[in-house]
Amino acid sequence: MGLLPTVSDRKAQISSEPRGDFFYGRRYFVKKTRFWGYLREPGQSANKAKLVIFNESWKINPDRLPETEGGKTYGFDNNYEYRIYGRYTGRELYEPNSNQILPEFILTDYQLISRNPGWLFSPSDQYYPTRVSLLPRSF
Repeated sequence: MGLLPTVSDRKAQISSEPRGDFFYGRRYFVKKTRFWGYLREPGQSANKAKLVIFNESWKINPDRLPETEGGKTYGFDNNYEYRIYGRYTGRELYEPNSNQILPEFILTDYQLISRNPGWLFSPSDQYYPTRVSLLPRSF
């Protein structure tokens, strides 16, 4: 496993990433929740990312798998980075297990970018699979 990117590495990566009519998405899996993860616009800092709930009426999310069977299950792609296509609906939905009101996003397509992109908001991020522990913050 390689070294984690530094803050300046991450800022340089974001400033030089391809732009387009899509979002950069980072899967954030927390058990028993129904949000998908964080989306941000190309070139936008991760501290501006929004935690979203996908509307899967056009396309199912990348890890739409059973939650309790052996092998790959729902949430296997925690922290994977994707190029996400679609749009915000303007609706906000209540996610009861995290007690949050979150924007709804209609997913139309996705492309995997990385299975190991490193930290999301800060090199000191601490992930806990049973509670929301990763929140946007400036770095």
